[in-house]
Amino acid sequence: MTCLPEKTDKKLGLVIDLDICVGCHACATSCKEWNTSGYSAPLSDHDPYGADPSGAWLNRIHSFEATTAEGVSKTVHFPRSCLHCEEPDCVTVCPTGASYKREEDGIVLVNPDTCIGCKLCSWACPYGAREYDYDDGVMKKCTLCVDRIYNENIPEEDRVPACVRACPTGARAFGDLGDPDSDVSKSVAERDGFNLLDEFGYKPVNKYLPPRINSVQAAPVAEEPAAPDGSRLEKLFAWADKALSR
Repeated sequence: MTCLPEKTDKKLGLVIDLDICVGCHACATSCKEWNTSGYSAPLSDHDPYGADPSGAWLNRIHSFEATTAEGVSKTVHFPRSCLHCEEPDCVTVCPTGASYKREEDGIVLVNPDTCIGCKLCSWACPYGAREYDYDDGVMKKCTLCVDRIYNENIPEEDRVPACVRACPTGARAFGDLGDPDSDVSKSVAERDGFNLLDEFGYKPVNKYLPPRINSVQAAPVAEEPAAPDGSRLEKLFAWADKALSR
């Protein structure tokens, strides 16, 4: 059994705004591109252009249709990746210590050198965030681009997870959720951000901002004013209709 740190110095994580995520998959493709040559490399693909493609993806997007009691509907796109929980069973169940939570920033990682591919962590994770790489024989997961966020060889504005940098709508934000004065913590407080499956007690660090479904209203259809009976315009349309119908 792998032990967790008593506390972490930071709680680095993501805040995802479900109201403005458009489901473009830019976060997923940029994650794949960065990590397939980074800490988690390789991320294998099987028959990527065939009828039944499969492979290791650290970020996946699901789309749902949400409807209010008034019948107003909205498509909600739901990105899913590791939530870097404060109490992750995927870590404590690991028999070799390959899965661990870092004390300095709270990021949950997998050491590929000691992972034996037993998949116990994937069974323990209720979020489906663990990906087994059949080519590499080990488990893969979101690393919050740990090899990027601390990399002083790239511009400071790029020292965020690849998914955050690529999002065209700004639906993804990165920061220290253990700091109540951080921008991400303030946005969670202002928008009533929530934990995914909070009732399980894993205390996810990543938060979701709910979609503003109740604000979506059907636009009223403007009615064109009817022409008065016997008007010249009405007579013109009647003549044109009769002429074209012959």
